[in-house]
Amino acid sequence: MEEIRLQKYFTDTKTLSRRAAEKEIAEGRVYVNGQVAILGDKIVPGVDTVVWNGVEILPCHDEKIYIMLNKPMGYVTTLSDEQGRKTVRELVADLGERVYPVGRLDMYSEGLLLLTSDGELTNRLTHPRHEIPKIYRVKLVGEVSDALLKKLAQPMEIDGYKLRPVEVSLLARDEGFTTVKMTLYEGRNRQIRKMCESLALSVARLTRVAIGDLKLGDLPRGKWRHLTDNEVNYLYERSTPRADR
Repeated sequence: MEEIRLQKYFTDTKTLSRRAAEKEIAEGRVYVNGQVAILGDKIVPGVDTVVWNGVEILPCHDEKIYIMLNKPMGYVTTLSDEQGRKTVRELVADLGERVYPVGRLDMYSEGLLLLTSDGELTNRLTHPRHEIPKIYRVKLVGEVSDALLKKLAQPMEIDGYKLRPVEVSLLARDEGFTTVKMTLYEGRNRQIRKMCESLALSVARLTRVAIGDLKLGDLPRGKWRHLTDNEVNYLYERSTPRADR
């Protein structure tokens, strides 16, 4: 495959307009193979690694595969791991095709994880401006008061970043635990765990149960299934970014 200019790669993957891409490159937010990119850089799609705002921008391919995995605890959301830990790649090995995780669930979290060979959809779903909520079932240690749950839903700053509002609703208080549903409209690194830590709350279990209308349902832990055409269309429709600012 021939080299192309970096800003063209962003337009080819429908991630940013040419002008927006040039602005992001000039401001040092784009990395190629681990190095800060500069205007004029060229890359080979599928060979060079392009990262924008911490998210790898994947090339688009003709054949598209879309699956939902019920990730168990103890697996990292990567295709390989330098520390030799178990990866989600092992769980989808029987698919026989190479797919990439869309976003992340940390090693100790479980639940719904999307994987696909569709670079455009991956780029849309990891774009900071998409509007698809992610819904989690969070089991907290102790009987957490309503007042503290209200604080958990209030705006807060984590790692110098002001988080968007989070919806928190009580599901149960039982046997020394409090279970809540948390709905997020962004996916910062370990966001729920850091939010809870800021309020001295301990997470006993963290499960992603839905991404918008896509629900984990009764998919067995460690198993995967193909998305339906309606589910794929839904993700495309809901992940259309707002106009570049």
